[in-house]
Amino acid sequence: MTVADERLAGTGLARRLLIRPELGAVVGAIVVFAFFAGQSETFRSIDGVANWLDPASTLGIMAVAIALLMIGGEFDLSAGVLTGSTGLIMVILSTRYGLSVWTAMLVALVVALLVGFLNGMIVVRTKLPSFIVTLGTFLMLQGVNLGVTKALTGTVQVSGLRRAEGYDQARALLAGTFSLGGTDFRVAILWWLGITALATWVLMRTRPGNWIFAVGGDERAARAVGVPADRTKIALFMTTAVAAWLVGSILALRFTSVQANAGLGQEFVYIIAAVIGGCLLTGGYGSAVGASIGALIFGMADKGIVFLGWDADWFKFFLGAMLLLATLANRLVRRYAEEVRH
Repeated sequence: MTVADERLAGTGLARRLLIRPELGAVVGAIVVFAFFAGQSETFRSIDGVANWLDPASTLGIMAVAIALLMIGGEFDLSAGVLTGSTGLIMVILSTRYGLSVWTAMLVALVVALLVGFLNGMIVVRTKLPSFIVTLGTFLMLQGVNLGVTKALTGTVQVSGLRRAEGYDQARALLAGTFSLGGTDFRVAILWWLGITALATWVLMRTRPGNWIFAVGGDERAARAVGVPADRTKIALFMTTAVAAWLVGSILALRFTSVQANAGLGQEFVYIIAAVIGGCLLTGGYGSAVGASIGALIFGMADKGIVFLGWDADWFKFFLGAMLLLATLANRLVRRYAEEVRH
């Protein structure tokens, strides 16, 4: 017996489009692009596109992972600071202890997986809200990041990664650029697109994808039909941790240094991007494509505000407004989807 969801409903094309979770994000992206492109020639140029795809890429990698977790009915407030933790581990091990960048990255990955596993294990074993569990992890990681960095350097920054063994190769793979139409684009964009495609395939074409929707929609019903709910949720927390490791590595290799407070506050941006992309806060609904489009909207707004010469503080207003509008839109779409199924 399998768990049914709205993806399998026999509706017409128009109705299927209307109940897609990413519909609101697509409309929002078109509106945001039209607004900034209409007022800034730089924004709509190929160089401008490269500029706003850059922040969207790293945000998008995390937004996709967070979207999977939210579809599974959980949150991770430690994801942002974990990007800083993994970057710090890599730089410290490479510059202070002589490890190659590749070895340091592997150690950082193991630590990230351990953090994700512990988050998931505590949530499924204690039944505490993931909001509380990961908030605790967030605070502990923040303290460790600051304490260790100050103890080793006397400051809140670790630098010097450029001199480490393997740096050039790792940078080319994760933080380099590629040329398209005479303009340099960040390699992170390709990672973002690949991860979005992979996550979409998992959600829509695999049994684990069914499990994710099932545990987020109704965990008790999912368990009753044999879905491994605990294993699924732990795997989702570990997936989020791997994404944090990847983004932390990309940023560390790009800037060759890491601040102790790196990633602080970004966890809310990841969640907002996922919500804009159609994820419900209650779980069981959303898409990886939608989360990526949500990240794209933020990338366009982040650089568009700069291109128009506005005060950067307006970006925070934009974040809040988009969150409220997306939440209302998602509620309406979900209600319509339920009416279609019934």
